[in-house]
Amino acid sequence: METRSAKRKKIEQEQENNAKSKPLIDRISDLPDDIIHQILLLLPIKCVAQMSVLSKRWKFLWTSFPDLDFTTLDPFPLISTKNHKKIDISRHPLSSSKLDFITQVLSIRDVKHKDIRVLCFRASLSFSRLNNLVRSAIRHNVRELDIEVHTEVDTEDFFNFPRCVIGSESLRVLKLKSGFRLPPSSVMRNGFQSLHTLSLSLVILYNQPSLSDLFSESSFPRLKNLHLDMCFGLTHLRIGCRALEDLNLERCYELQGLEICGGKIERMRVISCFDAYCDNNTWVRLNVPKLENLIWKFNAVTDVTVFENSNLLNEASIGFFMLREGKVNMGRFESANNFFSGLSHAHSLTLNTQTIEILSKYKFIIQPFYNLKSLELHTSLNKSNVQALACLFRSCPTLHTFNLEIINDYKIERKLWNRDLWDMTSTEEEQYWESQIPSLKSFLQHLKVVKIKGFLDCANEVTLVKFLLKHGKGLEEMRLCTGHSNRRDTLRRQKIKSQMMGFSWASSNAKVEFQ
Repeated sequence: METRSAKRKKIEQEQENNAKSKPLIDRISDLPDDIIHQILLLLPIKCVAQMSVLSKRWKFLWTSFPDLDFTTLDPFPLISTKNHKKIDISRHPLSSSKLDFITQVLSIRDVKHKDIRVLCFRASLSFSRLNNLVRSAIRHNVRELDIEVHTEVDTEDFFNFPRCVIGSESLRVLKLKSGFRLPPSSVMRNGFQSLHTLSLSLVILYNQPSLSDLFSESSFPRLKNLHLDMCFGLTHLRIGCRALEDLNLERCYELQGLEICGGKIERMRVISCFDAYCDNNTWVRLNVPKLENLIWKFNAVTDVTVFENSNLLNEASIGFFMLREGKVNMGRFESANNFFSGLSHAHSLTLNTQTIEILSKYKFIIQPFYNLKSLELHTSLNKSNVQALACLFRSCPTLHTFNLEIINDYKIERKLWNRDLWDMTSTEEEQYWESQIPSLKSFLQHLKVVKIKGFLDCANEVTLVKFLLKHGKGLEEMRLCTGHSNRRDTLRRQKIKSQMMGFSWASSNAKVEFQ
């Protein structure tokens, strides 16, 4: 009788023999082209090119591959040409660099599958070679063109903007990073009719410092995303593209006038675009009724600000530059009030340390934020900033979450907490906060969550925590993040914690957590 063990071995042997007798099936090659292209997108283009020698099927896939990303290109040992010949690129006289390989790939693409969806490369080359590459891409109906180029080592000249892309009907995304000059607006106007994303970095505009007539409805009727970075010499900019939804301006340091009119703009980032020490009049006009997300950082307060309210504004992060002593223009701070008025419908607001200092120094009267649910402040929390915090609390009558990140400024002397601090009822800080209770009644009733990062047990910090616990009727959670400390600091914090538990809180649901 055959045992179970012998029977199992017999079955396994039969399965092994059947597997050897059947030919292996290449299931990947049987997939449709579109699916294989999606798989190849996960690989560096070097691997895609090497796979072209596997079979006629894979050679066809290589010549029809629509996404050519050469940014990770290394010298290849082997590729396949149109005639299916193997070429050693490292030895081929016309392919001594990856730039030659890019040119070769564009030239051998099959006529039936010449269209290119994406072309990306980074290279150091002459303008003539750049222009030839771009022209070849346009002939292949490229949809997305992402290029970062530098002039050859032996020249310090700038690039001219490749004009062949202006009239392209297939181009949807253009990202160009280089030190280049734009052609006159008359040449650029009425081009780019199909473009929906434009990113320009390192633009030279000293001979045409104003772009007030370029970004208009006639030039960019379908533009949805615009990114301008390091536009040297740009002083005045007007953007009026009706379809625009996402706007990003960065490091346009010489900007003096900015006008943005976009009925569909939802996201806007303006970073490092106004010089804090500019002697000329600077101005900003924003008409963005559907704005949802605003980041405005490292910009000086301008002389004139007109900011139309956006009822849809969800998040705003504001960071102004602090002006130098002796160059204070009070008109600019009146404009800052207008700017804050434009944020009055925001649901979440973040302010940096210099903005808090400006609010403290010039005593802004901030319009109430009736919709604000989350407030985040980055500040050193010194004595001079206490009034600014109280002003912000008054302006947030329905605030739910308050996040405070304390910046440890070593130039500012901070009064350390002592064990008898909470037994003293006549300290200046406590008297000030107690005097603000009538105006902070709504704030103290609605506040639910308080998170303080960088809590160092200084007097102003402890006094603020005590005030919120003592009068925050709606408080549910307070989290104090202390960071690294020595043994002495740990003991002091234990004393603070024990004292917090020693008096009655306004909210019976409040929980305090030290981290």
